[in-house]
Amino acid sequence: MKLNVMEWGAGDRYALLVHGLFSDATSWHRAGPALAERGYHVLAPDLRGHGQSPRGRYSPFDWAMDLVDTLPARAEIAIGHSLGGLVLGMAAELLSPGSAVYLDPAWRMSAHAHEEYREIWLGWLDWTDKEQLRVHLGGRWPDEDVDLRWESMWLADPAVIPGLVPGGGHDLSPERAGMPSLVLAADPSDFIPHEHARELRERGLTVETFAGCGHSAFREDFPRFLDRLDAWIEAVGRRAAGDAS
Repeated sequence: MKLNVMEWGAGDRYALLVHGLFSDATSWHRAGPALAERGYHVLAPDLRGHGQSPRGRYSPFDWAMDLVDTLPARAEIAIGHSLGGLVLGMAAELLSPGSAVYLDPAWRMSAHAHEEYREIWLGWLDWTDKEQLRVHLGGRWPDEDVDLRWESMWLADPAVIPGLVPGGGHDLSPERAGMPSLVLAADPSDFIPHEHARELRERGLTVETFAGCGHSAFREDFPRFLDRLDAWIEAVGRRAAGDAS
């Protein structure tokens, strides 16, 4: 399925940004322009069932294949948050970006977590006041991000919830790091607990805790997130230059 895509910048140095559940490309309203200022042509799709993209059958496999159908291979960097991190990891071997950054990706959830989160997320659909969302997100979210998150939640097809958590649990973690891969986990993280982080490191991924931030560090503390992203891009560039020499 071809997805609706928001763009910043131009040229052939691509950066890909993949949002999480109930969000859309507007979640990258700071990251997209910042990466464009750094010389990237930034592409941020609305996942199937979100934003302005088509509706259809929902599953991690479908979301991942939509990325492959929509986005260019061999982008310089790809970044995915939560659900976006989950499906970007599944698509990474085919998309083959120069490096990947996963923000608290939902790669592994138990059967109990499927039931628990499905109930929580369906409960959000009963909210009638944006302040309910603000209380849930906590005080670190800027007002603009709360507003965008509220708008994107009501654009999403409610059927995306059972598409992600149908029951029975899942483990779709990368078996190996096919490219330089950074995982930034929440502090603490429901999705990347310590044991899972250890396994991911053994598979070649760099795993760090983004101290003091919750599930959406790129929204809660954008300046610090951008500093870490700049350092990662610089380190990957040095490594590539060393390999080429």
